[in-house]
Amino acid sequence: MAITLSTSDQAIPSPPLSERLSTPQIWGIVLLAPYLLVFLAFVVYPVCYGLWLARHPSSYVALYHDPIFARAAVNTLIFLVIGINFKMVVALFLSGFFIQERSWIKWLSVLFILPWAVPSIPTILSVRFMFNPEWGMINQIIFKLTGEDGPNWLNDPTVALTMAIMVHIWKSLPFWTLILMTGRLAISQDLFEAAEVDGATWWQKFRFITWPSMQMLYVTCTLLSMIWTLGAISTASIS
Repeated sequence: MAITLSTSDQAIPSPPLSERLSTPQIWGIVLLAPYLLVFLAFVVYPVCYGLWLARHPSSYVALYHDPIFARAAVNTLIFLVIGINFKMVVALFLSGFFIQERSWIKWLSVLFILPWAVPSIPTILSVRFMFNPEWGMINQIIFKLTGEDGPNWLNDPTVALTMAIMVHIWKSLPFWTLILMTGRLAISQDLFEAAEVDGATWWQKFRFITWPSMQMLYVTCTLLSMIWTLGAISTASIS
């Protein structure tokens, strides 16, 4: 007895991928491909290569007995704890200053954001040149004013770490101030008007209105700043 299969029971070959995708989807894949290649080359590959290099336990033993590593770890911890937290606290209060609607504050905000707009490499090289103990601009000014040589800014460990923290705060403070300004502007002004009617001071407004509204944004910015700064320190150490 012969059994015939209907057309619906037979396997219908699927159309090629180019026919199943629409034109916007194809263009989306084409435009996304360079980003994926860069991500694989500069993120996935370095991470995998680093894990492959870290597979030997003897490397950790040698690192534990290296005195330079212990000092570098302590300096990194000090840099992160002091630099990040001090920077974010200052950015939080500066965000309240720069949202005021005054013309001179708007012009001042343009000057304030310039350090963040300047690329990092020229900034670092310029700071190193200014604080050079022999021919730096800072020590030359000190010598002309006092007749004495300035401090050895970059060779003293404590002074060098302090200057590194201050330069980091000066460089990245405008960016985080701008982010926190957007958080302040998102708070309803009706809350502040009601607080003024009740006779609340600026500290009470900040404590009961501004801070509860911006707490999660502040914590998120602090964590992101810590991660990015740690990555920048690692890159600078490798280079």
